[in-house]
Amino acid sequence: MTPRNELRLLPWSGPDGRPCYLSTDDEDSHLSRLANKVEALQLDLADNLVSHTLEVLGDETTELEELRRLSAELTNALKDTLRVATSRGHRLAALDLTARERDDEGPYLPAASFG
Repeated sequence: MTPRNELRLLPWSGPDGRPCYLSTDDEDSHLSRLANKVEALQLDLADNLVSHTLEVLGDETTELEELRRLSAELTNALKDTLRVATSRGHRLAALDLTARERDDEGPYLPAASFG
């Protein structure tokens, strides 16, 4: 299992709204892959929402209620995106620490993951 400072913040919350964490040495575990897919979906949804928002803001006939709904959706997407960024930032810091610990073994290059 990973040390406490290397827990992965998962892209969803528990039933009580508190953050969920994963402790594993296997970056290819079922739960790790699921978290990667959820993060990718969240980022894709945020990207699509930004595009939609630009269209809506360009339409002068947009009603206030639609703008309120859009603001709520943007806020939720931003929360998800910040959670993904925080999680990935923590993992990058952990990788950097691991790389420094392996200095005597030569450069450390994390395995690339494509799709």
